[in-house]
Amino acid sequence: MELPCWCLLLLSCLQSLSAHNDFFTSIGQMTDLLYTEKDLVTSLKDYIRAEENKLEQVKRWADKLDSLSATATQDPEGFLGHPVNAFKLMKRLNTEWGDLESLVLSDTTDGFISNLTIQRQYFPTDEDQTGAAKALIRLQDTYRLDANTISTGDLPGVQHKSRMTVDDCYELGKIAYSDVDYYHTELWMAQALKQLDQGEESTLDKVTVLDYLSYSIYQQGEIERALEYTKKLLELDPEHQRAKGNLKYFEFQLEKQKKTAEDRTQKQKEQGKRETTEKKKPKKKVSIQLIPERKKYEMLCRGEGIRMTPRRQSRLFCRYYDNNHNPKYVLAPVKQQDEWDRPYIVRYIDIISDKEIERIKQLAKPRLRRATVHDPETGKLTTAQYRVSKSAWLTGYEDLMIEKINQRIEDLTGLEMDTAEELQVANYGVGGQYEPHFDFGRKDEPDAFKELGTGNRIATWLFYMSDVAAGGATVFPDVGAAVWPQKGTAVFWYNLFASGEGDYSTRHAACPVLVGNKWG
Repeated sequence: MELPCWCLLLLSCLQSLSAHNDFFTSIGQMTDLLYTEKDLVTSLKDYIRAEENKLEQVKRWADKLDSLSATATQDPEGFLGHPVNAFKLMKRLNTEWGDLESLVLSDTTDGFISNLTIQRQYFPTDEDQTGAAKALIRLQDTYRLDANTISTGDLPGVQHKSRMTVDDCYELGKIAYSDVDYYHTELWMAQALKQLDQGEESTLDKVTVLDYLSYSIYQQGEIERALEYTKKLLELDPEHQRAKGNLKYFEFQLEKQKKTAEDRTQKQKEQGKRETTEKKKPKKKVSIQLIPERKKYEMLCRGEGIRMTPRRQSRLFCRYYDNNHNPKYVLAPVKQQDEWDRPYIVRYIDIISDKEIERIKQLAKPRLRRATVHDPETGKLTTAQYRVSKSAWLTGYEDLMIEKINQRIEDLTGLEMDTAEELQVANYGVGGQYEPHFDFGRKDEPDAFKELGTGNRIATWLFYMSDVAAGGATVFPDVGAAVWPQKGTAVFWYNLFASGEGDYSTRHAACPVLVGNKWG
């Protein structure tokens, strides 16, 4: 729950987005889908029971008639010589077979189909499925997970282990392929092939998987490996036209590469030059300062590259804090601990109760909308792929508990809440994240908060309203800092110096949630 403080009074403005859009961006709202599916399963079981009851009636009828006709056909005339048998034959053929026809033709699907039709309007869309798939790929990259680890569900801190099927792996590969992401196409098609080779049953055949696999490898420039998989494909389907064409093309390209290499060697010999192999340069210790921000961000998310020296660590303390003898905290000070020195980040322990957390979630959940970011070009709020979460805004006017929390923040920070934005509640979705960003407006963004009618952001107060099993850290790539979620705590830092200049070291990010549900 990110609550940056403002210089001027904030007038909140959010885009009007449907609550049922972008399910994948909020685990909290996705829980509703589980109850929808549970209701559909109940309806489906009712349909199955109705069908089983109908089939049982038909089976009893068939068994009875099978026995009767077997007896009757042994002595037809003698059987029908009994007037009751003759009557019952007329009755069966004229009435009872008609009743059986009606039973067989009766539609027991009405209840299930009606329920399914009603619920379908609340189903996730293709965008949700694609978003969830891309989230898995993002988690794979950020936390350096191989495809098999994800497929088998062996993730840290999981309580409900779930395996991916061949079809699931194939679907991920196809989505990567549609994004021209041949690296991940290869990884997931290879995993699908591995599971097929291990004997997993699937309607998917190896030929289809090998087709994608060989082409994705070729697109990455590995023609020899692409040729190898193409040959495997043709062993399974010798008449596969595309593979036959690819085989000739790959062989031609390899021969061309070989000839080019030979010509180069011959030319060097003619010029009296001796081919030399590239000498390996001695490895140098790479400073984190030279690493691109994206890599620093991902390293910190994994708990790597944290730049806190023992000497600096020794200067970080924990204390009981009353903010210069604030009357409310003199007798009951709060627990405060230093998280980082530059920029100065502090954490408040047990600063929000479970009861308050549940009330906030209860108020926020119906209002959650896709989180927006500031577009520096237009000055307006818009959705972005680098921010995968939903948020809601709560005011002290609507609930006394929110007012009490706002007052608590004012008492502990000394910043007046009259000039703060409303309480923003965020819930992260599948692989939910917010890539590196500043909370304050830079000089090249003079209209950063024009739409909101406010000044620049002074500080950020960030509540953690849930523990996260794996991932979900708040990291500061420029300074190598990482702060991990801890339910019931809050972290606080200043975005601006006393002069009003922005503190660029506060550039931060919310790491993807690997396992768990992050509320903040």
